[in-house]
Amino acid sequence: MEIGQELIRVENVSKTFPGVKALNNVNLTVRAGEIHALVGENGAGKSTLIKVLTGAHQMDSGGSMYLEGKETHISNPAEAKALGIGAVYQDVMMAPHLSVGENFFLGKLPYKNGVIQWKKVYQVTEETLKSLNIDVDPRSKVRDLTVGLQEMVSIAKIIHEHAKVIIFDEPTALLATEEVGILFNLIRDLKLKGCGIIYISHRMEEIFELCDTVTVLKDGGYVDTVAVNTVDENILISMMVGRKLEEMYSIKHAPPSDIALEVRNLTRNKVFEDISFAVRKGEILGFYGLVGSGRTEIMRCITGADKFDKGEILIDGSNVKIHNPKSSIKKGIAFLTEDRKHQGLGMNLSIATNINLASYDKISRSGIINLKKEKARAEHFRNEISIKTPSIQQRISNLSGGNQQKVVVAKWLACQSDIFIFDEPTVGVDVGAKVEIYHLVEELLHKGAAIIMVSSYLPEVMGLADRILVMSEGRMIGLVGREEFEKDGHMDEERLVRMASGIV
Repeated sequence: MEIGQELIRVENVSKTFPGVKALNNVNLTVRAGEIHALVGENGAGKSTLIKVLTGAHQMDSGGSMYLEGKETHISNPAEAKALGIGAVYQDVMMAPHLSVGENFFLGKLPYKNGVIQWKKVYQVTEETLKSLNIDVDPRSKVRDLTVGLQEMVSIAKIIHEHAKVIIFDEPTALLATEEVGILFNLIRDLKLKGCGIIYISHRMEEIFELCDTVTVLKDGGYVDTVAVNTVDENILISMMVGRKLEEMYSIKHAPPSDIALEVRNLTRNKVFEDISFAVRKGEILGFYGLVGSGRTEIMRCITGADKFDKGEILIDGSNVKIHNPKSSIKKGIAFLTEDRKHQGLGMNLSIATNINLASYDKISRSGIINLKKEKARAEHFRNEISIKTPSIQQRISNLSGGNQQKVVVAKWLACQSDIFIFDEPTVGVDVGAKVEIYHLVEELLHKGAAIIMVSSYLPEVMGLADRILVMSEGRMIGLVGREEFEKDGHMDEERLVRMASGIV
């Protein structure tokens, strides 16, 4: 495939659902050897466009699709795959109970004289993995691999199926920092091999590190396509949402009052040691550190999810014993985990059920739920924090990432929590939804909540926190106030990175 050759082009693509124009005259061209970013807020039309490209949706009349210059109609995902269009999603689409080799040949195992040729299955799989520098035994069960390796295997499977255009939809959302680097190297190798890459991510820094071209969608419409090196983050965000970068973190901070939560000399052997801090009502205390620094592990011990070996936890000045998550909830602590889909929400349950999930005891008598109160509480919090949904009976899985996070907050508000621990609160949500979450944090502050925000995204924690506790390899390196991490009116990111790296 000649680098620069047009692989796929869509012109004037529209898609209408009952009462909704999801796409309106959208254009996109992807070339061989190009990493082409597709960005926009939730609801901008990215997912719908991808489903059109992969044959899951049919475009309205009037639009056109071309593969290598030839007009094409794709009726279903199987046709798209046969034509060389593959997709890698945030949630890996493989059979976890089968081996890597079996997944590679799923539905097309090679037979000879009625017997499966297992040697061929594993040999071909191994050769494909090695060609992409992926060190995985083809006989390994997919479920035994890390999330990062599962994603690499998913990419290798698509290459095995001779994909020319590969779509990556939020591929780093669940990856550790080191796994992101491995993924980026793999994508760059695919670029050199002449593949056309469509890359979707809410993380602006990834767009500028990895991509050549970016197409912006807004409210289902096409905004523009530009070379990445001709714009900066501020311009790109303005194109997406009409809002400047510095406005994202412009929340009003409340004057802090009494200490709500204090931790003294908290230690968990071989994980973290001698951690001491306090967070006040009306304050955001940021936790920053690299992967493996112990940030999340501290929060799990505070909330009773894990045991600690020594130390004290005080709430409103009183020493408390927290034996499990249930006891931390009773003490008014809300833990919004990083993995909201598996640890924070019942994805197949309704919004109403999720909002009441941790506090059914407040609306039940003798084990019988008061359904009228269940509905009233759900409607109240839906309106209070603007959860966008046609009905509180909607399944959580049908909501955007930002609205899912709002439901988690509503669940803890229903518990009457006053200490909120946000662990990576904006993972997998778009720029517009991030701003909504930040404004939600602002409202909590002004109601007197004490907030701990754990984030590996430095602009976020610096933009929102009143003070930042920096961690490195299980140790507390420093606790700095806002005035200390600003230099000449700007955030001194380098200093905090050096601290998190253990270079004080």
